[in-house]
Amino acid sequence: MITKATVYFSHQYDPYRNLAFEETLLKQVAQDEIILYLWQNQDTVVIGRNQSAWQECDVALLEKENGHIARRMSGGGAVYHDLGNVNFTFLSTCQNHDVKRQLSIIQKAVGSFGLEATFTGRNDLAIDNRKFSGNAYYSNGTASLHHGTLLIQSDFERMQRYLTPSKQKLAAKGIASVESRVANLHELASDITPESMRSALVSAFEDAYGLSASTHCLDPSLHLELEEKYKSHEWIFDRNCEFDQIIEIQGNDALYTMHLKVSHGMIDNVKVYCDAMDPQAAQILEQKLPGTPYVREAIEQILHNM
Repeated sequence: MITKATVYFSHQYDPYRNLAFEETLLKQVAQDEIILYLWQNQDTVVIGRNQSAWQECDVALLEKENGHIARRMSGGGAVYHDLGNVNFTFLSTCQNHDVKRQLSIIQKAVGSFGLEATFTGRNDLAIDNRKFSGNAYYSNGTASLHHGTLLIQSDFERMQRYLTPSKQKLAAKGIASVESRVANLHELASDITPESMRSALVSAFEDAYGLSASTHCLDPSLHLELEEKYKSHEWIFDRNCEFDQIIEIQGNDALYTMHLKVSHGMIDNVKVYCDAMDPQAAQILEQKLPGTPYVREAIEQILHNM
């Protein structure tokens, strides 16, 4: 039973620090507590746990323009963050994790500005079929998080230049471009700003749980051991292996790109990249494929039986 509601604000824009604090909260959330964490990143592409940075964004351009690349714990696809976004995270023990209730908080906050939001597809919130929020999920077995971004006054021109998703992925979802399917909330209701949305989220959060939340700010001097993990090249980039074949297969829930080392017609080694919502999907496939004949039908059979 939830008896304590806590809100944390980060007024720092470093993605590695913000993601480190998010994981710290996941490890520390109390049995009877629900946490709402609100944060922003500056000029950052955040990729899902099982994605390749090189496939999902223009790494060279982002670095040239002093942007950041970060990898989160959860699955799902790549997103662009700037100061026109507000990012939210709900954290609780697994037994208190209630995605429907948490989504209703976002919908109520948006509704307070006269807009009606609906949950669409596997992880999106939209208004009139235009996406303004993508959501993703992660559990460490004891606690769970549900996080996402709210597009408010984001720079779509930069988003379009930095994100480079597979054309096959876009075609599978019936999308003409990265930009065409998204909307800034400020375009739909001019009184929505990052600050006003934060206030609306806190109010809706308190109403949903019938509790008065205690509020805290991330201390700039706080030492976060996990920050070095999120900054590290190994975490962001090092999922590569030597490979001689690449195959893409559209699964029920995601596009899977497999980098394969093949010897004598058999798969010896594999690295899998995908935007599946299950953070463990790539790892499971990497364990199942070695020893399989390098035949598309055999690979598809394993994928669809997962």
